[in-house]
Amino acid sequence: MEKPEAKEALKEVKSRAMAGNDQDEFYLRYYVGHKGKFGHEFRPDGKLRYANNSNYKNDTMIRKEVFLTPAVLREYRRIISESEIMKEDDNNWPEPDRLG
Repeated sequence: MEKPEAKEALKEVKSRAMAGNDQDEFYLRYYVGHKGKFGHEFRPDGKLRYANNSNYKNDTMIRKEVFLTPAVLREYRRIISESEIMKEDDNNWPEPDRLG
């Protein structure tokens, strides 16, 4: 269950990401790394989660959870803008082969 302050921080991150410097909408989500029952899975809520089932010295499950801050979102936005990746046309990309 999420803490109330975490929900408030998430709302702030989303609103600041949307506002930005140039008032353009900016939406960021990250890929969780696998294709599940509903296709490729993404997390759109700004929460990053990590879990590792480690047996090193009889260790238990390692879990970490963080929220993206407005500063991180601004940096992502800057990197994406400077890369000009949004000017590319997906139709020009080659189809993936067996190696990816």
